Amino acid sequence: MTTIIKNSILTAEIKHFGAELISLKTNLNKEYIWEGNPEFWGKHSPVLFPIVGTLKNNLFHFNGMEYNLSRHGFARDMEFELIDVTENSAVFSIQSSGETVKMYPFEFELQIIYTLHENNLSITYKVINNGKTAMPFSIGAHPAFALPNQFENYAVAFEKEESLEYYLLENDLISNKTKKLEVHNKQVPLAYELFEDDALIFKTIKSKSLTILENENPILRVHFEDFPNLGIWTKMKAPFICIEPWFGYSDTTENSGNLFEKEGIQILESNATFHSKFSIEIL
Repeated sequence: MTTIIKNSILTAEIKHFGAELISLKTNLNKEYIWEGNPEFWGKHSPVLFPIVGTLKNNLFHFNGMEYNLSRHGFARDMEFELIDVTENSAVFSIQSSGETVKMYPFEFELQIIYTLHENNLSITYKVINNGKTAMPFSIGAHPAFALPNQFENYAVAFEKEESLEYYLLENDLISNKTKKLEVHNKQVPLAYELFEDDALIFKTIKSKSLTILENENPILRVHFEDFPNLGIWTKMKAPFICIEPWFGYSDTTENSGNLFEKEGIQILESNATFHSKFSIEIL
């Protein structure tokens, strides 16, 4: 099942399974979201919760118990309930259950709110701790943007001049090894060789927006003012690029297994609510 929201400029389609954005089109029928061809990658824009990336051995411990939590968490594989909808907005929700507490022993509600305003789609994450203890979590976005022409015709432009260093993965975990990303005039031309070692993972970044350029013309901008971490990723030879604002990232190779000590983790107190928002601007 899907829900469609629209305004005079854009139409967005969201799948209830995973509350996943599967289409963002202009009124001229130009599509900006990756089609999800499983030959390359069968998703479009999954929501990463309650972890981003991979835990060491896919495990963590809490109160003397061991829990198995797979890569990027379970929200992307759950059916969300549509709890509110208007012509240009939709609110989706999941809550903790007997199944989720087997993987993640905390009581929560996750709401994802999609809102169209002119040439922008905003995506708001609302995490509510319904339990009696503090709750550790990460949350992140994973939108894949379609690049219908030659990959090398595209570039990404950072909002600010900065010296960028990204962390390399080792068995899907964050290693101590880094590489410098060469940036000229705030831009990085896209090339598959950049992603030979998987995603580019930035623990710190000054820029709070990233623009995709096609033949030097800006076509789309992702704004992520609220988010401290960022990933950029594609599959080899795939015609898309993912720009991924995150709160948190994979375990480091030295991680202890205590989720409360995890690098980049968020701690939400009992009965508290966390909000964050990013947006996709069509240029």
